[in-house]
Amino acid sequence: MKRNVITLLMALTCATSAWAIDADEQLDYCHRQVERALSGLRPYRFDMEPRNILDGQTQWNCRKAKAEEWCSGFWPGILWMDYGYMKEKGKGKSEKLKEAAEGYTDALSFLSRQPAYDHDLGFLTINSFLKGYEQTANAEYKRIALAAADTLATLFNAKVGTILSWPRHVGDYGGHNTIMDNMINLELLFWAAGNGGSPLLRDIAISHATTTMRHHFRPDGSCYHVAVYDTLTGEFLRGVTHQGYSDWSMWSRGQSWAIYGYTMVYRYTHDPVFLQFAQKVSDVYLKRLRETSDDMVPYWDMDDPRALSPDGHCPKDASAACVVASALLELSTYLDGWRGRQYREAAEAMLTDLSTDRYQSRDRNVAFLLHSTGHHPAGSEIDASIIYADYYYIEALTRLKALSK
Repeated sequence: MKRNVITLLMALTCATSAWAIDADEQLDYCHRQVERALSGLRPYRFDMEPRNILDGQTQWNCRKAKAEEWCSGFWPGILWMDYGYMKEKGKGKSEKLKEAAEGYTDALSFLSRQPAYDHDLGFLTINSFLKGYEQTANAEYKRIALAAADTLATLFNAKVGTILSWPRHVGDYGGHNTIMDNMINLELLFWAAGNGGSPLLRDIAISHATTTMRHHFRPDGSCYHVAVYDTLTGEFLRGVTHQGYSDWSMWSRGQSWAIYGYTMVYRYTHDPVFLQFAQKVSDVYLKRLRETSDDMVPYWDMDDPRALSPDGHCPKDASAACVVASALLELSTYLDGWRGRQYREAAEAMLTDLSTDRYQSRDRNVAFLLHSTGHHPAGSEIDASIIYADYYYIEALTRLKALSK
């Protein structure tokens, strides 16, 4: 039987979570894994960024830092968050972390000097330079982030109302394509508009979020992976998948991008329309999670037939759980009463499950987590440790620690 977690969560009326998790204990675990990983990466090649650890491996597989490698910003971001945690604790090792974070971040400086390869410029910059700027107030990091925001804005199609995600796939899809992942990149535009950049960047971000809200979702709040528009007229043509099970299925990480994205948009706009929509896309995720999973970590796609079969051996996706946990912790702060408690306790339950031996890598490899799924239809990174799972895991724990204060 599937555990009826969400029903139980909604019945709780006290502020204390039934799944109490010690954020410091888990952040200490993350730090130990970071130190092990850095040891394996020495002597550092800062232009080679960790990406994944496949089954049976113990060390990170690294890829060349370049615009088409969308995951290059996650490792610097992990280092910056671990540095912030260790600095707060007053540990002397924090300066060595800072040196490594600076090296891996500086390796991405080229992003401010070239045209946009695709929408992932936001991922690359937010997770490295903005995390670094939070910790150091380095003026060069701010300059690079502002330049990257201007570059990202060149992909905006005013007729459509969204940023083009994959210029290289316009022909494949027969029009302007926007993927749900693109919602995360809007943070770079919002941040830039509020930190010396053009106010038009905020307008672009709001247009993208509004247009996506209008066309990228089914009536129940579940999302397509890709929305295709007529490049010239802006007409919405169809919703399809690229990394999900099917055009009509709920690809778990795609839904997680929606939850995180609309929560973040509300943070910057305080528009109640976006807050209501963040709840809608969260609620359908939690409902489907209850119906399909044996814990608070989803299968890679909630409509994969194996997810509905007791003997289906369907791959999990810990990365989606990490993204959602981080987003729900933030969402919980914008809502009073039982709604806020529901989201916080759901997030804590997710982190509790993620912090067990079932999902933590521990001595099996140097990552934080096991059991993420990258691009299932392409047979890529299935049941692996993936760098963005670790990024959102430590981000969620950092947020939980801040809330616990």
